[in-house]
Amino acid sequence: MKFIIVGLGNFGSALAIKLTSLGHEVIGIDGNRAKTENYKDVITQTVNLDSTNEQALLTLPLKECDYAIVTIGEDFGASVMTTALLKQAGVRKLISRAINPLHHKVIETLGVDFILQPEIDAASRFVDSLLFSGVSLSFDVSDDYKIIEAPLPKRFEGLSLREVDFPGRYSLMVLTILRPEAKKSIFGKATMQRKPLGLAKADHKLMEGDEIVLFGRQRDIKKLLMP
Repeated sequence: MKFIIVGLGNFGSALAIKLTSLGHEVIGIDGNRAKTENYKDVITQTVNLDSTNEQALLTLPLKECDYAIVTIGEDFGASVMTTALLKQAGVRKLISRAINPLHHKVIETLGVDFILQPEIDAASRFVDSLLFSGVSLSFDVSDDYKIIEAPLPKRFEGLSLREVDFPGRYSLMVLTILRPEAKKSIFGKATMQRKPLGLAKADHKLMEGDEIVLFGRQRDIKKLLMP
């Protein structure tokens, strides 16, 4: 896929580097030449330009990219102006980062396809890791509902999903099971990786070392995972 990422601060550069490492074509944009020079060897392409300048922005292959992502975090005005210009240019999918509630409301009115809130999302995941025993990953679906990834409670080891009956007993749905699997690296060293078993089925047996991906209300997840 092709991405244009505007703003190579800590978040934007990390996102651009990760997407590039996964084999995607990424153009990283920033008005600071030092940043574009710094990341030119780890991002597919970097371009130094002022994203609030419409003529400069239109020199980019906006129509060819699958996603345009505005990750500017420090300059409210530059973020809004860049987002508005990209929307006006008719990019296929537009994602923009919000740095506070007012910023969120403003870019929402511009009709972006998705709003990023990395600081809030990171804080939410950290809180979940503190409040819910062993949670390694979480995603807020709404104020009440979450998707979380957590170690299987020991009391369920050896049972099937049908026997546990997560929906009936706990009002929760198991989306998948992650099971550790030994794999060799390119240097021949054995490492443990988690392999998803696909969509969870009633006859899936739960084993020691499994992690489960759950969907449900926060209070129900807490009841299940609390020791």
